[in-house]
Amino acid sequence: MLEAITGPWPWYVTGPLLGLMVPILMFAGNKHFGVSTSLQHICAATIKPKTKYFQYDWKKQAWSLVFVAGTIIGGILAVTLFGADSSPALSEGGRGLFASWGMEDPAQLQPAEIFAITGGNVVRPLLSLGLGGFLVGFGARYAGGCTSGHAIMGTSLLNPGSYVATISFLVGGFAVSNLIVPLIMSL
Repeated sequence: MLEAITGPWPWYVTGPLLGLMVPILMFAGNKHFGVSTSLQHICAATIKPKTKYFQYDWKKQAWSLVFVAGTIIGGILAVTLFGADSSPALSEGGRGLFASWGMEDPAQLQPAEIFAITGGNVVRPLLSLGLGGFLVGFGARYAGGCTSGHAIMGTSLLNPGSYVATISFLVGGFAVSNLIVPLIMSL
């Protein structure tokens, strides 16, 4: 029984479970699924900025903070209790792509070659983490939501903007994977 919980679940189980989030949230009070606005709620609740963007009743959205906390706690529990600290299996094509970038262990999805400060080289980690984090945050704000909000919730509600955003996220991901990461790896 424990193996059924700790092992990888097939797409035909996880996909419908994730898809059920939309009707559950809609029936639970017309709530929308997404994670990126949680930082806005945290700022509005804790530091009380004077800008109009943060002046709203964040308590109405407190459920999303519980969701994000549960996601973080779930990840910690998965690693500490269930031993889910190994990388998922990669195809031979994926291994070859990572190897072409010079990664020592292509099975790592967060390779030290990109994120670690090795040999005094701080350019690569700063570009990877700093610029990458900024672009993800800016993109989520500019698109009016994150990938989960648009791809899961927005497309389910047949929102045309969410289709544009989701396609843009995918195109951006392909471009970064095939153009930007090799450039960073060459630094």
